[in-house]
Amino acid sequence: MTALRPGNLRQYSDVLHLRSGQRLTLRFVEPDDADALQAYVRGLSQSSRYQRFLGAASELPPSLLDGFTHAGVDDRFSVIATASVEGVERIVAEARYALNADQASVEFGLSVDDQWQGHGIGAALMTNLACRAAALGATRLFGDTLRSNAVMMSLARKSGFAFRASPGDWRLVRFEKQIASEARDIPCTSWRLAAERLALDAAV
Repeated sequence: MTALRPGNLRQYSDVLHLRSGQRLTLRFVEPDDADALQAYVRGLSQSSRYQRFLGAASELPPSLLDGFTHAGVDDRFSVIATASVEGVERIVAEARYALNADQASVEFGLSVDDQWQGHGIGAALMTNLACRAAALGATRLFGDTLRSNAVMMSLARKSGFAFRASPGDWRLVRFEKQIASEARDIPCTSWRLAAERLALDAAV
């Protein structure tokens, strides 16, 4: 898949509704977001960065940062959840997901700003990712996390994921769920646009 054109990215934006009633904007990362995304990663606690990137990291390496800011390259996509804080857009969470070569599964990872944890952002983000995965034609959503990451494992369990050993790395556990009907039950912009494209193709 080629990179999505920056001018079209905002049409894929969604709104995340938190338990408090607050709403966050969820959108693709764009090239102009590079500095803000890097600042977000640097601002995470050492523990949060370790859990997110499965090892020690103080920031995103240049090559990875470049990948984060170009949606669609190698079937990989990155999104950020933003809140308006005193009139300024602030990144409070991020996620990266990728359509696997089998075209039936999507792998993902996510993080939430330490100061914004406990507000339901992770759960809302995982729900939206399931819908985005279904829009890509996937029927399974999965992720790997460190066995020490109790917060992520609890979130995945509450979100209906099943657990098994992660192949190839004893430090990790894999959580996964089937999403065959998820997008229909939980609408998202990506699903709506995909449905519109399918309808247009069928009409030709």
